[in-house]
Amino acid sequence: MSSSLLSLSLFLLLSSTANAAHPNFIMTIVNNCPYAIWPAIQPNAGHPVLERGGFYLDKLSHRSFPGPQQHWSGRIWARTACSHSNGHFSCATGDCGGRIECAGAGGAAPASLAQFTLHHGGHVDLSSYGVSLVDGFNIPMTVTPHEGKGNCPVVGCRADLLATCPAALQLRSPAGHGHVVGCKSGCEAFGTDELCCRNHYNSPATCRASSYSEFFKHACPATFTYAHDSPSLTHECSSPRELKVIFCH
Repeated sequence: MSSSLLSLSLFLLLSSTANAAHPNFIMTIVNNCPYAIWPAIQPNAGHPVLERGGFYLDKLSHRSFPGPQQHWSGRIWARTACSHSNGHFSCATGDCGGRIECAGAGGAAPASLAQFTLHHGGHVDLSSYGVSLVDGFNIPMTVTPHEGKGNCPVVGCRADLLATCPAALQLRSPAGHGHVVGCKSGCEAFGTDELCCRNHYNSPATCRASSYSEFFKHACPATFTYAHDSPSLTHECSSPRELKVIFCH
């Protein structure tokens, strides 16, 4: 994923008590799409790779696995339109260097992205979650916490933006001629410092919404759509026993 994601003010603290560790904390990835996907998981530096970093998930199925028991931060996305050809594995969106198991590698934009910071055990239990379209969109996705305490909203983007993606942002596969498989960010499409929030524009004062980010924001207000975006995702949810990442609805 692009470096702009690293600067997102994404992580919303969810407070809890000292004894709220989750010995059975579960993460579940659900594919409600009418087609197969290849979920990918990338940890931030210093954190372990979960589930080898990626796997196949058939349509209308799910995969649950033990979540990290202490501290973990990272991201999850889906790779779409993947295929094997002449011994080479590749995906039209979200590809992580031609691997099925990404093993910690990032994915190619555009891709809808869930990000997490999880802390279990010790004196505090703080977790946060959100969905980013800063690097564009390839598939509807939401994050749902279960059995948490307090206000625990579902966040993300349920809309299928491929059908309405502006022509200038469309990614087609096969290249340039096939179906729309992704909707690029303005940064990915045009690469300017202003749209990418680089150099002079790399601060909350100068990094602003654009007509391209507003396309994503209008459809999916509970997402991050540019590097210094700060959507109204205020919530207080502590001690979720399960976090579900759901693709398609």
